Amino acid sequence: MTKSVPRPRRPARAALAAAAALLPIAASACGDDPFSFDWDHVPDTVVLYSMAREEPNLPTGFSFFTGAVVRIEAPNAVGTWDVALDTRDGGLVLLPPGALGVESRARIAALEGLALEDLREAPSDTSVYEAIEPVPVTPGTIYVVRTHQRLGSFGTRCVYYAKAEAVDIDVEGGRLTFRYIENPVCNDRNLVPPE
Repeated sequence: MTKSVPRPRRPARAALAAAAALLPIAASACGDDPFSFDWDHVPDTVVLYSMAREEPNLPTGFSFFTGAVVRIEAPNAVGTWDVALDTRDGGLVLLPPGALGVESRARIAALEGLALEDLREAPSDTSVYEAIEPVPVTPGTIYVVRTHQRLGSFGTRCVYYAKAEAVDIDVEGGRLTFRYIENPVCNDRNLVPPE
């Protein structure tokens, strides 16, 4: 007597057709582009402290992609931050990782004569970005930051762009408050969200 082995069940054609019909509806419910990222033009505010301050464990670095302050002297901080704050020649400066000998794709560009809201795109000219030298923090300057490289959602190597401006520059206290807007789209230089 032979034992019959049950055949694997195949989904009914009607169920497959229904699923295929619902896919465009589900995609359109999320917006026109299922690969788009929602972001807005409302700036976030961050406070950083100069590395020259005597107190240990203060947030001196910042990652624009994650929106997180970083203690750059922490052992696990290497490669996780885009700018650090320091005091040099009697003023506050932003340091790209390269200024501290950290290999990174992060860069900083200082643009004068613009309002944060008016800057629509990060410069394509790579010569305006600083990779190694300190960038002075001054009132009325907009800073464009290209972040360190990271792996994007689809396995692509990505950098991200952000724009920032100083809100409060406290040189004596070694403290900087700035506001920023970051574009969460891989390798996209736009600094205003799509309408």
